[in-house]
Order: sequence, then structure tokens, then C-alpha cells
Amino acid sequence: MTSGPLAGIRILEIGHMLAGPYATMMLADLGADVIKIEPPSGDISRQVSDSYFASLNRGKRSICIDLTTEAGQARLGELVEESDALLANLKPSAIHRYGLTYEALRKWNEQIVCVALTGFGLAAGDDPAFDYVIQAATGVASLTGDPSGPPTLPGYSSADNSSGLTAALGLLAQIVSGSGGQVEVSLQDVMLSQLNYRASSYLNDGVEPRRLPSGAHSYYVPAQLFPTADGHLALFITHDGFWRSFAGEAGIVGFETMAERAERRDEVLGAVTEVLATDTAANWESRLRPLGVPASAVRSLPDALNALPEAIVTAGDYRLVGSPIRVAGYEPEYGPPPLLGEHGDIPARI
Repeated sequence: MTSGPLAGIRILEIGHMLAGPYATMMLADLGADVIKIEPPSGDISRQVSDSYFASLNRGKRSICIDLTTEAGQARLGELVEESDALLANLKPSAIHRYGLTYEALRKWNEQIVCVALTGFGLAAGDDPAFDYVIQAATGVASLTGDPSGPPTLPGYSSADNSSGLTAALGLLAQIVSGSGGQVEVSLQDVMLSQLNYRASSYLNDGVEPRRLPSGAHSYYVPAQLFPTADGHLALFITHDGFWRSFAGEAGIVGFETMAERAERRDEVLGAVTEVLATDTAANWESRLRPLGVPASAVRSLPDALNALPEAIVTAGDYRLVGSPIRVAGYEPEYGPPPLLGEHGDIPARI
């Protein structure tokens, strides 16, 4: 395979910042022709930094259209006629105002797939819905951090990125169906969905979720971060076979079943903490990995990137993390991020 699996599919993107652009970049990496429709002022992420913009917009084409004008709406219609999907990542009122729904655009193309990626839903109003706000509103922040400290957030935009991937999935599902139509994805729904087993435990068993020290898992024991003689180790024991391998290497006796380890959580964690303090995180990783035990030293991002040079790609003048999707026989051509309006008004279909 020389062309991407999405070659021949044209996707229009109208949005700003992260969630929507990330969704369409993933599709561009797979060969889709993504046209980024920007206002004359450009996507506001261009104002953050060039590297920020590049990380979300490689391989796309950019045109400028003022959707507030009749001429802009006419140009949008011409593009919709020759496109397979349109993803809008704006406030609901803007999506309606600019006519970016299936009901508004089907007059140009009955087969167009329209994806509305919003904070709370297309009919839910314009309350601000940035990533951290959504993590707070859905309970994610309350479940993150040490129980003796305040709630906290991960060091990246987990709600935006997760919602972008979900929107890409919804877009492709509707294309595969063979029918045009409206797809909705909200950051709120995505993050609630990703709390799957935590939400189910509360809804079905009445167990109210709580934070545990060192990011400990609510079911598996031991499964968390542990201090060592040098650095921290992530140890994730999800079944008794892993425990036998780990306990044999660590010299811990007892606690043979997950039920017992869960019941005697404090004793288990005490024993594991004591033994892990006898060696470094790097050494424990090298000792446990050959045994098939899930474990890793906690690395900085620079250390992680340096250890995985194959994950880094070149897109124009930028070094970026490549697509996480590997398709046999296909190597993405990572194009540069587009200059504002670089590709004219109505680009030819690739």
C-alpha cells in the first residue's frame, strides 16, 4: 500500500486550538485531504507558538474564508459539495450561526457528514468548556492527586485529546455507513465515558470513588507508583501470575491472591515499599521486565523521547511525535503545517 487508507477522502475542519485540529490531523496522517478553513485572523492557536500549531496541524491545507459574509457562505457551500465530512469545533451558537450542521449543509451535499465537537453538546449552550474545566466538571480532577492534597490535573490536555480521537471515530463511522448525517461529540460525554469502571462501581455497587495515594488503582493491588533508592517505579500487578513473578524476584512471601491483596492493601503496600527501597527504579525495571512484570521507571518527557527516537518524525521544519496508528504497507508523509491561507480559496480535490 502506497497511499493512505483514507486517500480520496476530503475533510473540512473549522475550529480552534486542540480537540478538533487533533482529530483531523490524525485523519490527515492516514491519508485524508484535510482543508483547514480559517477566519482572516487565523486559528487562535497560531498565537500560542509555531511549535504548538505545528503539533496539531501538520499535513493540512489552509484557506481563509469569512463565514460571516454571503461570499464566504457561498465558498463554503462549494467546498461542501466536493467533500465527505466537515468537523466543527466551536461554540454551539457559532456552529448554528455559521450553518455548520447537517440540516444547513445537506442542500449542498446529501452525503456530507457533519461532526459537532463541543464542550457540553450542540443544544447545551455556550458555557466555557476548556479542557481543565471539563476535567473539573466531570469528576476527573477530584479523582486525581494525593488524598492528603488538593485535586489536581494531568500534565497534558487529556479531555481535548480524548475528545478529538472520539470525534475522528464518529466521523469515520458515519462515512462507513454510507449516509450523510449529524454526529455530536462533547468533551463532557467523552470524559464521563472514560470514567467507565469508576462510574459503574458507583452506579451499580454504591461505591463512591476516592483518591488513593500515589495514584493507586481502585481494584488492583499493588498497582501504583512506589519510591525506590533512586527515582520512582510504576508497578502494575493486575493478576496473580504477575504477583508470583514479582514476589519471587522481590523475596516477598504470602498475599497469593488478588482478593487477599485487596483485603490487606496496607500490609501489601508496606511490604512492597520496603523491598523496592533496596534498589533503584532503573534496576527494578531491568529486573522485572524480563519476568513479564508490568513495571517502568518514571521518566521525564525528554528522557522518554530520547529513548524512542523512532516515534519522532519530521514535518517541514518541525520535529513532532508521529501517528500512533501503524498500517501495514503505509508510511505517512508528514507534511508541514500550513501557512495561514496558503492554499487559496477553493483548492482542487486531491
